[in-house]
Amino acid sequence: MFRPDGTDLLGAPYERFVLDCGRDAQGALVATLVRRWADHGDGRRAVLMLGGLADYFFQTHVVDHLAARGWHVYGLDPRRYGRSLLPHQSANFCRSLAEYYPELDAAVAHMRADGVDEVLVWGHSTGGLIGAVWAADRPDGPVRGAFLNSPFLDFALPWALRRPAMAVVSAVARLAPHAVMPHPTSDAFAVATHATLGGEWAYDLLMKPARGHPIRLGWLAAIRAAQRRVRRGLGLRVPVLVGSSDRSFNWLSDPPEDIHRTDIVLDVGQIRRWGPMLGERVTLVRFPGALHDLTLSAPDVRASVLRRFDEWAAWHFSR
Repeated sequence: MFRPDGTDLLGAPYERFVLDCGRDAQGALVATLVRRWADHGDGRRAVLMLGGLADYFFQTHVVDHLAARGWHVYGLDPRRYGRSLLPHQSANFCRSLAEYYPELDAAVAHMRADGVDEVLVWGHSTGGLIGAVWAADRPDGPVRGAFLNSPFLDFALPWALRRPAMAVVSAVARLAPHAVMPHPTSDAFAVATHATLGGEWAYDLLMKPARGHPIRLGWLAAIRAAQRRVRRGLGLRVPVLVGSSDRSFNWLSDPPEDIHRTDIVLDVGQIRRWGPMLGERVTLVRFPGALHDLTLSAPDVRASVLRRFDEWAAWHFSR
């Protein structure tokens, strides 16, 4: 068993492990793994949680639900995310999603040392895409399933921007990977969720900023490459549950109050279109009134999400 580096910022019973990821051109790299033991059970199964783009591990209400049902829970803030973002770094930057594999593999090593032999990947948005391609590239590893919460399987853009324009961006990214992509920003998700803006959740706005982080060309190219893998067929051999809202927010016609009951980040039609390409055992579920992060939705919606997860997991995991 690995010795934790201390109590996490979430407080007891959350323990923190700092993972050394070496160095790159910007300097030292670290990732952060947070552990919460199950309330009961034989300790064989665990959830590995990966957040979205401008995100960090903080959803303790989900962890409490899982721990009460016998899951150990590990939350990973990869390099340049959340707890792991250092002052000298470009937030979220990467040139390939494979850059995250060392910390994902290290997380699995910690789990195995803790006696875990069944891992479920729980990935939200960008974390869903990262977790899916990593699991596909580790077919003989301990991953036995995946719950993908509004996974980032395509860009919420018109076809001309999603396809030919992104191809141009990927070509330019080889020459200027750190160049920032101009794009409109909105604090609408924070307005829908953060306690100081009328929502329910008191997350850290420094680690999960209301308007996100600058988007760099190298990151866009890395995301596009992974999404193209999915569209060709990712080939996951484990069961996958893909959840999404029932509709996306229409910025041209929907009333502002609909930000509280729609996905304002991704096109849920694209999630449903490409979700089946993840593998042969994919289940798609739509949750009416859900936000982009399903687990931050209104109480009745997130209760439905967790109930559906429990039903699905009961078929595929030991108890």
